[in-house]
Amino acid sequence: MKTLIIVDLQNDFVPGGALAVPEGDQIIPVVNRIQDKFDLVIASQDWHPANHVSFASNHKNKKPLDKIEWHGTEQILWPDHCVQETWGAELHPDLNTKKVEAIFRNAMDPEIDSYSGFYDNDHEKSSGLTGFLHERKADDLYFCGLAADVCVYFSIKDALQEGFSATLIEDATRAIDADEYERVRKEITDKGCKIINSSEI
Repeated sequence: MKTLIIVDLQNDFVPGGALAVPEGDQIIPVVNRIQDKFDLVIASQDWHPANHVSFASNHKNKKPLDKIEWHGTEQILWPDHCVQETWGAELHPDLNTKKVEAIFRNAMDPEIDSYSGFYDNDHEKSSGLTGFLHERKADDLYFCGLAADVCVYFSIKDALQEGFSATLIEDATRAIDADEYERVRKEITDKGCKIINSSEI
C-alpha cells in the first residue's frame, strides 16, 4: 500500500516557531497537493512534556545546542518546543489533515528524546507505528515533513531497519543544516532509500 508519512509538520518547526526550520512553511502546499496520490496518509507529532530532558531550560546554566551526557549517551539540548497542549505543538493550520487517518506522537517520555516516528532514541519504546503499518499492509512508505536532517532522517532509518521500502520526497522537506543534510542524504540512499521530487509520484 502506497503510504505517505508526514513528519512533525508543526507550528514550532516553521518560521515563527520555537525551533524553526528555514523555509519549513514552504513545503505545506506540496504536502497538501500530493496527498491524493496515496492510499494511506498518516502523521507524526512531536509531543513533549514541559519537563523534558532535551530542553535546555530544564538544566542549570545550559543553553540551546549545548550537549550533555544523559544515561550514557550524548543529548543535544534544544529550546522548549512542541510542548503538549500548546500552539507550537499543533500541526500547522494550513496542513490539510482530511486524509490523515492516524497521528503517532513521540517524545512523550520526559527522560528520553525521540526523533523518529517509530521509536525513541534508545529504541526501547515503540510508538506503535510499525505494527499499524503491518496491519494495514502498508510497506511502500514515502516521507515528507520536518526536519530533513533530524526527524525525517531518523524516521527513514527506522523504516528501512524495519524492512519497509522508503522514499524521500525531497521538495516536501527542508533541513536545519544543509551540510548535515548532505551527509544523511548519502547515508539513507546507501541504505536503500529512494529520493524523488513530488512530480515523480
